[in-house]
Amino acid sequence: MLEGNLQRGFNTERLRTVAEPKVRHDDKGYYILTLSENVKVYFDEFYLFLEKVYERCRQETKGIENKLTNCSPEYSETNSYYRAKLIILDIVSKTTHSFYTDGANLGVIMTPWCFGTVVLEKVEIHRERLSRGEVNDQNISVYPYYIIEYIDEICKKTLLDLFDFPEEAFKMRWQYSELLKRYSKVLTNITHSLNSVLTTIKNYGS
Repeated sequence: MLEGNLQRGFNTERLRTVAEPKVRHDDKGYYILTLSENVKVYFDEFYLFLEKVYERCRQETKGIENKLTNCSPEYSETNSYYRAKLIILDIVSKTTHSFYTDGANLGVIMTPWCFGTVVLEKVEIHRERLSRGEVNDQNISVYPYYIIEYIDEICKKTLLDLFDFPEEAFKMRWQYSELLKRYSKVLTNITHSLNSVLTTIKNYGS
């Protein structure tokens, strides 16, 4: 359980009643074949990973908050570093909580590396929104420029440490991104071709 009382979204009782062919069972337990990688992800193993990440995140947040309390406001660089890290930890915590408790969407069950890239992209999107002043965050009320710079600098290292990943973990997402770009290009070409055909037919009919 998360925080000692939050239940898994897809616990064993829930999985027994899920009428979904993607959910399978073997001697190790219930698992799903992921869409992106077509590999087995066991529910128990993934939830255990989330629990560990959430606990690491909670402990590190507590430590950073204590350091920030004892840090003099005149140390702008140090304060900015701590606040940047708190922003990243907050996103990790909320995402982990959301995935752990979601019992309606099987898409939240994925490999740890895939989860890591999801969180990384969430941090990057949040960072962009902060830089444009589109969201309010108590941690960026002071030294906004330095904090955003530190998010860029420490983001990947912070996540790799939290998830206990090797450096190559985040390289995978660029492959996915490239595939999506190619797929998007193919769809665009098909759309242009269809529009051209429809225009030709329309002109021929008139």
